[in-house]
Amino acid sequence: MSGARPDPAPKPNVLRKYRRRRRAWNAWFVVALLLGLYYSPVLLERHIMPAITPLVPGSNVPPRGVEAAPEPLGRPPAGTGSGSFRLQESPDPAQDFVAYDPCRPIHYVIRPDNSPAGGEALIHQAVAEISSASGLRFVYDGPTAEGPSKERDTYQPERYGKRWAPVLLTWSDPGETPGLAGDVGGLGGSDYAHVPGHPFVYVAGQVMLDAPGLVPILAYPGGPELIRAVVIHELGHVLGLDHVDDPAQLMYGDGNNLTTLADGDRAGLALLGTGACVPQL
Repeated sequence: MSGARPDPAPKPNVLRKYRRRRRAWNAWFVVALLLGLYYSPVLLERHIMPAITPLVPGSNVPPRGVEAAPEPLGRPPAGTGSGSFRLQESPDPAQDFVAYDPCRPIHYVIRPDNSPAGGEALIHQAVAEISSASGLRFVYDGPTAEGPSKERDTYQPERYGKRWAPVLLTWSDPGETPGLAGDVGGLGGSDYAHVPGHPFVYVAGQVMLDAPGLVPILAYPGGPELIRAVVIHELGHVLGLDHVDDPAQLMYGDGNNLTTLADGDRAGLALLGTGACVPQL
C-alpha cells in the first residue's frame, strides 16, 4: 500500500502444521507382553505453512530476542563417537539439522489432568536426562490448563506471556487426541520458525501420552522406569531426533527394553545441543 512503512527486519515464518508418520516402537515390550499391549509412538513433524507475522498487536510471533543470552546457557557433554542416531530432516538443504536455540531456556509445562500418581516426577526425571545429554537448559513453568492440539499456537501471550509457548506435556487419551488411537502410546514433536537469512529454529513442542494405555504399566515391576523411557523417547523427538534402526538405542523404531539413553542417542542429543543462537526470533 502506498506510504506503508517497511518492517525494519525480516519477518519470521512460523511453521506449525503437523503430519503424522507411524513407526513401530516398543521400548517397554516386557511389560507389554504381560499385558498383551503394543504401542507405536507417532513422530509429529512439521511442514511449511508461511504465516503473516507483522510485529504489531495481534502478531503471531513474540518480540524478537526474548530471553536470548549472548552465549549458550549450557554445553553438551563430549560426543560418544557413536553414529547410531538419526536427526529429523531439515527443511533447508543447506542446514544440516534444526535445533532449539541454546542461548535461551526451553520452558515446559505439564497439564495435570489424567496424570497418575508419580507421573509428574517421571516427566521431570525424563526432562533432566534429556537436558543433561543435550546441554540445553530447561525451565519448568508449572501446571497448565492447556490441552494438546495438532494446530497449537506457538505464541500464546495471554496464557504464557510474550515469548514462544513452552513445550506442553499432557496425559491425554484417544478421545481427546485421535492420534493416540489403537497401538499408539505417545506423540512428540516441535514446531520451528524462520527469519530469512538465519537458521530454522525449533520454538515450541508437545508430548502427548496415552494415559489409559500407559498408566496400568506403572503397577508392574519396573513400570515407572519403562514409562519414563517413553517420555524420554518422545522428548528426543521434540529436540529433533528421529527413529533409528539400531536396537541398542532408545530411539530405535521397532522395539527394545531400554530405559535410558544409549551412546547413539546421546551423540545425537549432544549434536542437537550445538544449534545456532538466533536472537532475531
